[in-house]
Amino acid sequence: MSSLVLLLIGLGIFFLALRTKDEIHHIAAMLAGTISLVWGFALAPLSFQLLFEIISVLAAFFVCMRCLGCGLNQD
Repeated sequence: MSSLVLLLIGLGIFFLALRTKDEIHHIAAMLAGTISLVWGFALAPLSFQLLFEIISVLAAFFVCMRCLGCGLNQD
């Protein structure tokens, strides 16, 4: 349960950081959001971590394959 709270706090801080205009506050909020998200992810159950890892690896794979395909079409 504490992992969910930390993940939600981290996401909330990220959304607030995107709305700030001052560069220092933006950087500080992004850093605080990142720490909160990492901490929440570390406390999350193993099944959630595995699901998130599989989704992120698949997303990175498809993005890289799309970029490789675009590089071949530039000739």
